[in-house]
Amino acid sequence: MLETHGIRQTKLADVLGVGRSNLYRWVNEVRDPTSETVVGIVKALEGINPDAAAEFRRLYMGDESQRED
Repeated sequence: MLETHGIRQTKLADVLGVGRSNLYRWVNEVRDPTSETVVGIVKALEGINPDAAAEFRRLYMGDESQRED
């Protein structure tokens, strides 16, 4: 997903204030980020590329329009 939007892992790690190794683990599904980190990723992506943030929300959190109340 990051590559699709031209975002380097190093850039996102810097904006999040985390080590690139942590980001690598999340991207490659070695570990899952905490819920607080997911919120931080969305905010960071919004600052870098809003379309990437929207895609991340959809992929990671699901499509809100398909959820039942």
